[in-house]
Amino acid sequence: MAALLGISVAAVAGMVAALCWPRDQTVLRVGVFSGSYWGTPNGSSYQVLDDAISRFEAAHPGITVEYESGIPVDEYSEWLAGKLLTGEEPDVFFILPDDFGLLAETGALAPLDWMMNGEKGLDRGIYYDACLQAGMYEGTQLALPYESAAMVMFVNRTLLEAYDIPMPENDWTWQDLYDICRTIAAAQPDSVQRDYGVYGYTWQNALYSNGSTLFSEDGKQCTLADSRVATAIQFVQELDSLDAGYTVTAQDFDTGHVAFRPFLFSEYRAYQPYPWRVKKYSSFVWDCLRMPAGPEGGNTSELHTVQVGISARTTHAELAWDLLCTLCADETTQGQLFLQSQGISPLRAVTENIDLLDRIFAETQGTSTFNSAAIGEIMRTAVTVPQFAAREQATAMAETAVNSALADNQSLTTSLATAQRQINLYLQNTG
Repeated sequence: MAALLGISVAAVAGMVAALCWPRDQTVLRVGVFSGSYWGTPNGSSYQVLDDAISRFEAAHPGITVEYESGIPVDEYSEWLAGKLLTGEEPDVFFILPDDFGLLAETGALAPLDWMMNGEKGLDRGIYYDACLQAGMYEGTQLALPYESAAMVMFVNRTLLEAYDIPMPENDWTWQDLYDICRTIAAAQPDSVQRDYGVYGYTWQNALYSNGSTLFSEDGKQCTLADSRVATAIQFVQELDSLDAGYTVTAQDFDTGHVAFRPFLFSEYRAYQPYPWRVKKYSSFVWDCLRMPAGPEGGNTSELHTVQVGISARTTHAELAWDLLCTLCADETTQGQLFLQSQGISPLRAVTENIDLLDRIFAETQGTSTFNSAAIGEIMRTAVTVPQFAAREQATAMAETAVNSALADNQSLTTSLATAQRQINLYLQNTG
């Protein structure tokens, strides 16, 4: 009798379990890379994603979110391309900055405007303009920003002090940069080891802060012949001339013999806190500033943004949208990301949250020159470089034209106009 009762109880329990267990378990798949896109140390790259998934699943009973772990950043683009070719791409996937243009042009991404404007709408104003712009293609929103990093200017404070040069303010200009570099160049001792003003500052860095970009927002027109571009090129030439023919190297900066070097803000976040500070640049005290303003621009930084999009072929569009918002529009997710990663949140409310900023700057050497207020200004004035399928080749054509004109002492105005016509023709033929 006891055995029969046991069997009956087991049978009833089995029936209840069968009725309660969902017959068609819905699985959302996410495409994500391991580590940090910024190339900086990140020991818990999946923690923010795992926590976001847990909250999403708790709010969506019966829905499971899965992802394949262990895909390195430098292999992720190829991995995603392979999944797209076989029609096995994830429902939601992360998008590296250089991949957005091709994904948008090939129709791999689902348009988001109908979701953003629908019942589960999203206020575009929660994002910094440049971050949201990174996911726009021909006027359509195809991705939401997840994490950004802006270009900033690293400063060797120790070297400036050695030349009795005060630390510039965040509203400094090209003229300030040039004057400091000229002071350092003019004060060199007769020795083998010299000091230099700047390393790695290119005409493209300069043109953003002179109120221009290399391409139109839709990526269909090159603006190389813009007078503001020529001014940027000429300014960088003037800086280079101070080095008397010597090519300044990264090693010169790393060993403390260069005053300035452009870097992504993620480098500042990663290498200011102890112990990384003493492992990276231990021979000098360093900090960072906003980029110097050109005569026709402002202290504008180029912005790089990692985004998240939805597959155009997903069969779970609304669930995918909810997950996308959990990753990119939820202040809990973004706050955790801002603290644990090295980038900047695209959400205004998170990046300008005083409590979060205090916690971040408590880990750095922090100075009165670069502080929490500077981050908000950087993000509000940043520009996103237009992303389109032909951008890499078109940029290479522009760089070749500029280098050729400078090397051969050609008329810069004429050379830039000729190159612009050729690049525009190329863009028309590939568009």
